[in-house]
Amino acid sequence: AGAIGLYNVGQSCCLNSVLQVFLMNIHFTGILRRITVPHRDSQKSRSVPYQMLLLLEKMQCGKQKAVFPAELACCLSAYRVELFVQHDAAQLFLTLWNLIKKQLKKPELVENLSYLYTICVQEHLVCQKCSLETRRNSSMLTLPLPVLDADSHTLRTLEDCLQYFFSPEELTGHNMCFCEQCGMKTPFLQSTKLVHLPQTLTIHLKRFCFEESASVYKLSHRLPFPQDLDFNTVLTENQCEADDNEKAAWQYELFAVVAHSGSTDCGHYCAYVRSLTECKWYCFNDSEVCKVSWDDVKCTYGHFNLSW
Repeated sequence: AGAIGLYNVGQSCCLNSVLQVFLMNIHFTGILRRITVPHRDSQKSRSVPYQMLLLLEKMQCGKQKAVFPAELACCLSAYRVELFVQHDAAQLFLTLWNLIKKQLKKPELVENLSYLYTICVQEHLVCQKCSLETRRNSSMLTLPLPVLDADSHTLRTLEDCLQYFFSPEELTGHNMCFCEQCGMKTPFLQSTKLVHLPQTLTIHLKRFCFEESASVYKLSHRLPFPQDLDFNTVLTENQCEADDNEKAAWQYELFAVVAHSGSTDCGHYCAYVRSLTECKWYCFNDSEVCKVSWDDVKCTYGHFNLSW
């Protein structure tokens, strides 16, 4: 889609930002254009992929600066994605992705969608008493990176967050696991190893912290991220479980940033997206869209008084 805004239809800045990132991704819209169009009107109004395709076409054919995503918002409300509520962008991304995947009728499109977004990791558990090792493969849609270490110290860069996420952790005391070989609870070493990265990698910075009073507050400290990221230079051999062909594809260029300003109770979302056709950065602030520079995108690194 061209750089067309989306009107806010009821605290929908989070939805608008996530939609812009989906619809500016030409690999995703390539899948969307190949969907099976539902026959009945009732099916059309309940199909998330079809309503996203209609919105994409509306954004591309009109000359207006912004369009209303009302039909899609109405469709999503049938699946409990409500308006007039504060959403979390990472959670909304997962919800939308799962709805799209579930409603794609062609198996090859489901496969393409998974190839485009799914991360594969291998979880290792090693008993520190008898060295019994268990491995389990699992897939995820985002890399949920902590921005604080175990001692609540702030991690300084995105690369630090990645290294910390893939670092082994000792499970001792209350966290000990039952070892079948030892027949008792023993200390374990737990680690996550990277197996496969998708074409479009989604990273979720966990900028929230739970206080003892059970309230949540936002971590707004500055955390820089690069325009280019090569996982081979960030992670060690021990943190990967992949061959050289797989690793050769682990090089990324930043495509989009969904950023939040404000507190956990009250705030606003914007999307900064780099057009894959023009290679220019845009800021999508609901119906307002403007060209921006890399220096503008850097404001999403965060600081305590972040405002747009």
